[in-house]
Amino acid sequence: MKPFRQQNRRVISYVPRVEPAPPEHALKVDGFRDVWQLRGKYVAFVLMGEHFRRSPAFSVPESAQRWAVQIRQDDEVEE
Repeated sequence: MKPFRQQNRRVISYVPRVEPAPPEHALKVDGFRDVWQLRGKYVAFVLMGEHFRRSPAFSVPESAQRWAVQIRQDDEVEE
């Protein structure tokens, strides 16, 4: 078998963006704590200290909320 190309390529992981607040044009999604609708996609904003962390864009709001819950658990943020 031929070896896969680019065997030594680094795995790129997502680093959450840090923002002062959710943008003005984002719409809060009812029924979800951290989810906002932005350009037809769902994005989670989690308050960490004085700044918000922004998730990647998801096609369903449940995925964005799960991301927010995971970030809170990883960083053990007080609710």
